[in-house]
Amino acid sequence: MTHPDAATPMMIGTAGWSIPREASDAFAGAGSHLERYARVMPAAEINSSFHRPHRRSTYARWAASTPDRFRFSVKIPRTISHQHKLADTDALLDGFLEEAGGLGAKLGVVLLQLPPSLAFDPAIAPGFLESLRRRLAPHVHITCEPRHASWLAADAEACLVEHRVARVAADPARAEGGERTGGWPGLRYHRLHGSPRMYYSSYDDSYLAALAATMAAGAQAQAQVWCIFDNTASGAATGDALRLRALLG
Repeated sequence: MTHPDAATPMMIGTAGWSIPREASDAFAGAGSHLERYARVMPAAEINSSFHRPHRRSTYARWAASTPDRFRFSVKIPRTISHQHKLADTDALLDGFLEEAGGLGAKLGVVLLQLPPSLAFDPAIAPGFLESLRRRLAPHVHITCEPRHASWLAADAEACLVEHRVARVAADPARAEGGERTGGWPGLRYHRLHGSPRMYYSSYDDSYLAALAATMAAGAQAQAQVWCIFDNTASGAATGDALRLRALLG
């Protein structure tokens, strides 16, 4: 894997940094799970921020536990995406980003996952994305995982591009086209939940080989490329991430 600021970055990791017993040999050595994980993998996604706040000092401790090259993706709280549905969120954004700012330069991406019922609303989405973008340092990217088909239409796509927001390539996809990256092309973010059984199933060799080719093409196009495995319930994510990393050399 290359450094996240290099010409062809490739950031592979899992949602969280637990190390299942069957993968423990790949993360040998002393230290916390995060310290051991970060010696091998270049990135991780923090999902717990979706459900509850963390102190800024907690984020700072996580950052201090990882090498300089390491980067985190942090999921935007559900209070913003699911409860407020992107409206009237200035105070909530300020609170979340003050906390996550404890990661410092290791905050690489903020992830906005939307509820399946939330359609693209041209009266709300552009203002929210502008508000979010304005609050972030230039090096921090935004990616959105919409789960309503309207977010794949031309007007939504144009809105994402305008505000430098990438659209997640998800598996399984909730709408046709959702399996491909979209939006702003400077970031290609793959988020794999496991299929056919979400959160449990591992991916076979042919799927990972095709994914590796897609990611390599994104890196060749000078995009920053991320792949996060969210099939963590059975521990499959860690093995899949290690296999993909090996395929990409």
